[in-house]
Amino acid sequence: MSTHESNHTACFHLLAQVDPGVMPRVLGLFAKRGLVPSRWHSSIAGPRCAELHIDLEVESMADDLTEQIAAAMRQITMVSLVLTSQKRRALSA
Repeated sequence: MSTHESNHTACFHLLAQVDPGVMPRVLGLFAKRGLVPSRWHSSIAGPRCAELHIDLEVESMADDLTEQIAAAMRQITMVSLVLTSQKRRALSA
């Protein structure tokens, strides 16, 4: 299944150290594949405001690409956790 044939939205949740280099590194993983997240939210939280939380979504992303990007995110030194999930859209009759 190609990236544009999927009927779900890939969701990513990351926890990372607060560092200005984290967000461009994460976004770059999508940009180099010609993808733009449909939703991006980031906030500084956690004990002593030492965690960067990033939630993002990409529509119509194939499962294998979702896992490839999640694995690449886990290789970013300042990232401590990457979770993925899916939002499925109802198929029209």
